[in-house]
Amino acid sequence: MKFLKNNAAVILLCLFEALIGILLLVNPVGFTSAIIIAFGIALAVAGLICVIGYFRTDAASAALSGMLVKGLAMMIAGIFCMTRPKWLIAAFPLITILYGIVILFAGLCKVQWTVDALRLRFGRWFLPAVSALVSVVCACVILSNPFVSTLALWMFVGISLIVEAVLDAVVLIFGRRNIYE
Repeated sequence: MKFLKNNAAVILLCLFEALIGILLLVNPVGFTSAIIIAFGIALAVAGLICVIGYFRTDAASAALSGMLVKGLAMMIAGIFCMTRPKWLIAAFPLITILYGIVILFAGLCKVQWTVDALRLRFGRWFLPAVSALVSVVCACVILSNPFVSTLALWMFVGISLIVEAVLDAVVLIFGRRNIYE
């Protein structure tokens, strides 16, 4: 129970990562459009809250806050996301490059886990090493962009998310368990 309590966030992250990977494999355009529209709604609502907050704040404080400009900009960006998700989908290769950078950074963090496990003389140091290697390789493939179509890119990202989630769960359960016990 202590293990689950100490690692709840990591476990949820693994499940979330696998779910996104599966949804990207099943319907990449539909899933991405839904995410963009949901983000647009959240952005528009946050913008509306800023605008309302601007008018509820006293004039001197409101003038210094810039909340009206921020709120209007968020509302415009939110409406754009809700009405033009296909435009953002067309920019998916750029977003994927950013994802590749995030995966590369995660891989480097896993390299530290590996080195920490070696230095602390944990017997299962190879588990984070495999996970680090897969992360770095996936990041390099994504960053080198060898994909012929966006659909192939989505499939690779979905598969890499699922593999990352499974490897992270294995490392969490078998590799790092003795750190928390």
